[in-house]
Amino acid sequence: MLAIVAPGQGSQTPGFLNPWLEDSALKDALASYSEVIGLNLGHLGTESGPDEIRDTANAQPLIVAAGLLGMKALGVSARLDVTTGHSVGELTAASIAGVMSNLDAMKLVRERGLAMAVAAAHSTTGMSAVLGGDRDEILTLIARLGLVAANDNGSGQIVAAGDLVALTALADSIPSNARVRALAVSGAFHTHFMAPAVGHLSEFAAGIKVSDPAITIISNKDGANVTDGREVMDRIVAQIANPVRWDLCMATMISHGVTAVLELPPAGTLVGLIKRSMPGVETLALKSPDDLDAARDLIARHAGPTAKATP
Repeated sequence: MLAIVAPGQGSQTPGFLNPWLEDSALKDALASYSEVIGLNLGHLGTESGPDEIRDTANAQPLIVAAGLLGMKALGVSARLDVTTGHSVGELTAASIAGVMSNLDAMKLVRERGLAMAVAAAHSTTGMSAVLGGDRDEILTLIARLGLVAANDNGSGQIVAAGDLVALTALADSIPSNARVRALAVSGAFHTHFMAPAVGHLSEFAAGIKVSDPAITIISNKDGANVTDGREVMDRIVAQIANPVRWDLCMATMISHGVTAVLELPPAGTLVGLIKRSMPGVETLALKSPDDLDAARDLIARHAGPTAKATP
């Protein structure tokens, strides 16, 4: 059984779309995404520096567009098995599952990024990954400092979010068996600091046509399978102000009997977590077109009996 997973914010790097856009079909697809949302994604993915693509309003559409281009490059022509995404990657997953069209996913992620950027601008906040340490001890420390465990990523990684002063205090007081790494994001995502963005995004999402997912889609909220398209959308909207439980998404993939995981571009982060939490599961990070043949082989060997990929 194959799972297709889509990464979240922070996975982007300068120029990562360059090799993908050598394919004229992918270049045209990106141009159509850019036109519908009024944002030059080609420039962001090929020429922009780290600060410009760190901006939430730019980063989120760029990441979803990259995932959709990855799927188009794969040429998957039939049913897949399971999909899920981390944070904004849920929009990529929802489009893969047929909950909304690619263009509507781009429209939604554009509004999401803008709304979250506005919310972030009203506070001096950020996010830091805590790597290692005792889980309960880390969670207690995060709460004591007034921070939120915004991402529980499993594999000994919890992302704390909140006030920058409190994040500095976290780094200063972390146990010796753990370390803290500040993340390249511009706000405390998946916390109450993002609550102002929820109402706006909810109104916008109400106008998007949704369908029930054609394949299994796993929610960041609690690792549940969601079968109703409108519920998928409601969860995506609410998730911007609530923690991401990637640990539970991985647990659900294990319970489904997933045997392989393919991460869409900009790939690498989720595969690293999966290797540590899902031992024995084959993984592949689709980082560039050079990985396409291996990815199609993975699909052929692990996806359901009616799934296949075409060059």
